Amino acid sequence: MPKLIEFDNVSIQRESTMALRNVSFFIDEGEHVAILGPNGCGKSTLIKAITRECYPRFPEESRVRMWGEQIWTLFDLRAKLGIVTNDLVAYCTQPYPIRETVLSAFFGSVGIWPNHHVTPLMEARADEVIDFFEISHLQDRLMTEVSSGEARRAVFARALAHNPKALLLDEPSNSLDIRAQLEVRDAVRKLASSGVSVIVVTHYLPDIIPEIHRVVSLKKGQIYFDGPKEKLLTSERMQELFEVPVQVEESGGYYRLTLES
Repeated sequence: MPKLIEFDNVSIQRESTMALRNVSFFIDEGEHVAILGPNGCGKSTLIKAITRECYPRFPEESRVRMWGEQIWTLFDLRAKLGIVTNDLVAYCTQPYPIRETVLSAFFGSVGIWPNHHVTPLMEARADEVIDFFEISHLQDRLMTEVSSGEARRAVFARALAHNPKALLLDEPSNSLDIRAQLEVRDAVRKLASSGVSVIVVTHYLPDIIPEIHRVVSLKKGQIYFDGPKEKLLTSERMQELFEVPVQVEESGGYYRLTLES
């Protein structure tokens, strides 16, 4: 079986900085993985390599593959991998109803325009994903009128409209209050239990839901460690990764990091 994502000796330079250095790892289809690291470690560049916004510096010596393919378009990618970034959430938070925002995924827009033809199959799929994320009662509300957690679930639904095999979530609880964080984590857990692969890119340990068992960590553009979260989410390892004195605690399958006084 081809790998869901495969990086083989990938180095990417952004302006004068080597954002990724000889990065190699893979994720199997059906696997739930967290990509963890401090700000500036290369997480965003890794995502841009997947979306084809950045390319390896030495293409003859490195490979980025999606389901075994080295060449794909953004439209090809949407059918296999839904990507939710904070930029996408901000882009989608416009004065359009939630339902229209979800349907617009089929056209690569935000909102439905006069030249768009919404089919019964699109309507049915929108019903499915809106129900899945438990926002049916909000579907006629404008994206600008719902809470931040509800808006993020709507964007998750939009990403799921194409029925992808995996979702990549970039800092899913960023800028959310405590209640919204809980709503989003419950939604991600439900997604992981549905059979869709979940890849969470984050610097925040509580984003790593209990269903995620593997952590790939980046530091200064390189793979720092890769393995079971129980062995890696320790005070010692997190202190090495973030280079500050920290304490890691686990409760109910979630991990929390605090600064040592």
